[in-house]
Amino acid sequence: MTNESFLQDRVNTLFGTTFDQRDGRVVPTTSDVVLKNGAVKIEAAFLYSDLAGSAKLSEACPWSTTAKIIRAFLDCATRLIIKHGGEVRSFDGDRVMGVFIGDSKNSNASICGREIHWSVRKIIQPAANKKFTSISDNGIEIRNCSGIDVGEVRAVRSGVRDSNDLIWIGKAASFSAKLSDVRADGYCTYISSRTYNKLSKEAKFDENGKSMWEAQSFDFSGQTETVYRSKHWKKP
Repeated sequence: MTNESFLQDRVNTLFGTTFDQRDGRVVPTTSDVVLKNGAVKIEAAFLYSDLAGSAKLSEACPWSTTAKIIRAFLDCATRLIIKHGGEVRSFDGDRVMGVFIGDSKNSNASICGREIHWSVRKIIQPAANKKFTSISDNGIEIRNCSGIDVGEVRAVRSGVRDSNDLIWIGKAASFSAKLSDVRADGYCTYISSRTYNKLSKEAKFDENGKSMWEAQSFDFSGQTETVYRSKHWKKP
């Protein structure tokens, strides 16, 4: 019976867990991590891409139109994450999380973020304007934001049997998610300084040798971070 005594016992049991941690060479799936006490440590770049203004979509559009736009966004974002070597590990409403590992993880994730930006502006928005009068008549702008950070993260399995998933413990996961919530006109890709410092020339500079990124201060957990934002999209 799931009552107070049972739940108290479960919390005490979980608090007393000693994790059996191992280093990961690939991005783990749920089945790769033991539910009881498993933990996998990886060095990875995390990309969260979030569709901005979905609440406004729901207010102005039929539910089916909102569903189609969110599905189109997640379809494009997921395919681009996979294209750039990332692994999709989470969906949360209108947001997707991709995990990138390897020597080029920072550049791959940042280029992916800029290509997601392009797909929203150049494919999804024009198609929605043409197809749905609730979009065109209300002047709705479909926008997104991608946040990227890199670092050491642990994947831990949480939940109960038949109802569980991975949770990601580490700053890179939480900071990238926070960056994807930023709303600033035109700026749709945000990366941490840790990511920026390891970008390839292709990911950092345009064809004229000018940086595509602009430094900005950002407050996170009571500390001020330097992040880099970009208006530059990239055609896939």
